[in-house]
Amino acid sequence: MIKEQFKLDSRLQNDCFVLSESEQFLILLLNNSLIPWFIFVPKTDKTELFQLDKKFQSEIFEKINHLSEFIMTEYKVDKLNVAAIGNIVSQMHIHVVGRYQTDPYWPGVVWGADKKKIYTQEEVKKIKIRLNSILVI
Repeated sequence: MIKEQFKLDSRLQNDCFVLSESEQFLILLLNNSLIPWFIFVPKTDKTELFQLDKKFQSEIFEKINHLSEFIMTEYKVDKLNVAAIGNIVSQMHIHVVGRYQTDPYWPGVVWGADKKKIYTQEEVKKIKIRLNSILVI
């Protein structure tokens, strides 16, 4: 793990808002208010989950479970998509995306979709406050 040298990939930085940060993790919000799309970023130089020691893997899965529960509860989504794809951004990150049967991408994938609606600063602030009042990373 490289905590002190950690630098968020510029593509994630440009496309997302930082909602929460700890010594080991970041939680980001993708700037598309059409669906609740969060990105969990472990602060590591490893690119694949299997490369991490079992303890850190366990911590990541515990935090993703909590984030998933937050999304299900707060957004009342029909389905969750959880994926660590990283084909374009190789920095380890896990997408946790709430899906609705009525969202503009359903039933297809959200990756690379063109339709987008950016968040207002007020919307991001409210999400950040709510997330941090419930979820501690």
